[in-house]
Amino acid sequence: MTPQEHSGTLPSSLPRPAGELDALERAWKPAPGWGFFARVNNSQIGQLYIVTALMFFVAAGVLALIMRTQLAVPDNTLVAPQLYNQLFTMHGTVMMFLFAIPVVEAVAVYFLPNMLGARDLPFPRLGAYAYWAYAIGGTAFFLTIFFGVSPDGGWFMYPPLTSQYSAGPGADWYLLGIGFIEISAIAGAIELIIGVVFTRAPGMTLGKMPIFAWAMLIAALMVIFAFPAVIAGSTLLELERALGWPFFIVERGGDPILWQHLFWFFGHPEVYIIFVPAAGLVTMMVSTLAQTPLVGYRAIVLALAATGFFGFAVWAHHMFTAGLGTFELMLVSAASFAVAVPVVIQIFSWLATLWQGRLRINGASLFMLGFFFIFVLGGLTGVMVAVLPFDWQVHDTYFIVAHLHYVLIGGMVFPLFAALYHWTPIVNGRVLSERLSRW
Repeated sequence: MTPQEHSGTLPSSLPRPAGELDALERAWKPAPGWGFFARVNNSQIGQLYIVTALMFFVAAGVLALIMRTQLAVPDNTLVAPQLYNQLFTMHGTVMMFLFAIPVVEAVAVYFLPNMLGARDLPFPRLGAYAYWAYAIGGTAFFLTIFFGVSPDGGWFMYPPLTSQYSAGPGADWYLLGIGFIEISAIAGAIELIIGVVFTRAPGMTLGKMPIFAWAMLIAALMVIFAFPAVIAGSTLLELERALGWPFFIVERGGDPILWQHLFWFFGHPEVYIIFVPAAGLVTMMVSTLAQTPLVGYRAIVLALAATGFFGFAVWAHHMFTAGLGTFELMLVSAASFAVAVPVVIQIFSWLATLWQGRLRINGASLFMLGFFFIFVLGGLTGVMVAVLPFDWQVHDTYFIVAHLHYVLIGGMVFPLFAALYHWTPIVNGRVLSERLSRW
């Protein structure tokens, strides 16, 4: 696509149908008034998506600050024990379900059509449905914290704690809300897959796609396979709570470990569903900021695909103390080591690109360097907990909490902020404050 075509004007040598440009401008003009809720353009939906996800990020961060204040001194009475359990559950749930996954889809909804040379994603109304289902369902779920009916069984909702011993409606809000949010994520993933596969510009083969398009294609395929498991688990647990069906009650023939399998078949691949798009963003930025061509395009594509594959092989990584068989534990432990290999390939590709170029120090590059340091520390601790005897000692300790936050903050939040600083001028024509970025 030439710059003239991209800007909406064709070279004078090419005929242009009468009124085509005016018709396009009318079609994509933001609708006023109540028409706001009928918008389907990817740029408008993408902006709403990103802003909503960042609002949930701030809200969940406030919950974390309240928790840390409660833990700052012994015998603190800032919040009651029941409210603390709700804050803990809501913080993890909002960060994972209402921020991490939606924000990577939001960035893709906004940027992918431009990267692929397409006018829009293939199913604009499906994209709008995905956003509104997420925004309305997520808002209703978050507001439960103000009415004392939030879930309090942990963001992983393990039964029997959340089935036999949680009489309040909080778990029901979790199970119903998460169902809507996951359906929204699947709808968005379908649109992204079709968009990447079928709406590329003429001449843009798969081997010529931007790395971020590859990353979103792999992440969206992972969503299609991983998210139905947690939807199935949520449905079974809600049926157990509402109708007394014994899916997870041991005394009646159920198995609480079944919930762990269903949840973590989604939960651990979700970490890579978050990381793969973030890695795609870093790959797109690193060559620009280093002012040199990317080193190892094909190696990074293969590494992203391998990360997606191994991401499913490590679903029981969080179940080493759940009483699984020795052979199963060995397989998952081996996969937990193996998933580090494609990640390291990407890291060395980025370092080689920086080595042969000259890095410009600005807000985006500072956040990107922060991603390198923090994520590598999180990855190293991930390899440590893949060692079974070590994992048995640190399971359910703050070592695991720290590992999780190093991976998520370093592996997703830092790349996101780097991307916001790098690409915001495309959105509004203005560069974000460099002074604020350094602070």
